[in-house]
Amino acid sequence: MQETELIERARHEVEVCNACRYCEGFCAVFPALELRREYTAGDLSYLANLCHGCRGCYYACQYAPPHEWGINIPKVMAEVRQQSYTEYAWPKGMGSLFERNGTIVSGVIVASISIVLILSMLLVSPENFWKARPAEAGSFYAVIPLIVMQVVGVASFGFALVAMWMGARNFWKDAGPEGGVGPVALGIALWDVLTLKNLGGNGNGCNDNSEAFSMRRRMLHHAMFYGFMLCFAATTVGFFYHTLFGWHAPYDYLSVPVVLGTVGGVMLMIGTLGLFAMKLMEDPGPVSRKLLGGDVAMLLLLALSSLTGLVLLAVRSTGAMGLALAIHLGFILALFLVLPYSKMVHGVYRSAALLRRAAERNMKPLGGE
Repeated sequence: MQETELIERARHEVEVCNACRYCEGFCAVFPALELRREYTAGDLSYLANLCHGCRGCYYACQYAPPHEWGINIPKVMAEVRQQSYTEYAWPKGMGSLFERNGTIVSGVIVASISIVLILSMLLVSPENFWKARPAEAGSFYAVIPLIVMQVVGVASFGFALVAMWMGARNFWKDAGPEGGVGPVALGIALWDVLTLKNLGGNGNGCNDNSEAFSMRRRMLHHAMFYGFMLCFAATTVGFFYHTLFGWHAPYDYLSVPVVLGTVGGVMLMIGTLGLFAMKLMEDPGPVSRKLLGGDVAMLLLLALSSLTGLVLLAVRSTGAMGLALAIHLGFILALFLVLPYSKMVHGVYRSAALLRRAAERNMKPLGGE
């Protein structure tokens, strides 16, 4: 991480916190910052990505605004996270996409849907595109050829995975622990990731928009996270059905891929739309408003990807199937293209930060006796 004015401000605020220590039991960030007396830019990147934005420290802090010191850990950590996404992005020049992220995500959505629609209509005749056909094996491929789906899907998603892996590698080189990571630390970190433990704050939940504690944000994140994973599982099962058994989509309503995708899609919509509604009502004090556009654009992209998938399921035996399929695949293509350069990367960096936290839990304070 480069030394910037933001990094200097973040360093000042965590030094105040380390001297005060009133919030040391609120979340994972404060025990981690207490392990050190000086903070490199890499340390601040680690602490920022360890922060889950529960905001308990903001409402408890005696030095928060309107105090003249204006300590605002949730806001400064959010901005440092954004800087880390920009600097760790791969390829290097792509980090600039995090600036005005909401506009860029919206533009990619429009472009992806337009391209898929235009190519679909060019590849098949209008009569075939609008033709009502029974939901029998291979009917999707009469609108968009299977090879086109496979090449575009594998290329875009494969690039996204490589880019996110390289970003995580850059983060680990800059902000990872000095020693190795053992199996115990891996197990602890995996549990923290899968249970979203730190979205529980100090056990009572997050401060969504006031000093009152709530588990809403944690539950909605669970719905979004596991909904996304179920949708991914549905796609994976469909791949094995097609590759190993020669069973072609669309599948029966009670088949494993359709059940997984439907349940996952509903959960994903609940999570994303719930979090979007919370953003409309949240207290602006501990929030960095300049990051709101990218957050909202990604939530809506996930929600619309899910919604269009459910619509496709409902109309797959009608003449609207071709249009629904093209729009849904346009959203999926947009999702794959923006994954490494959107708020979605926070899951990768936060998981890496939780792994470092698990590895250093038994460390003595750096520079201590």
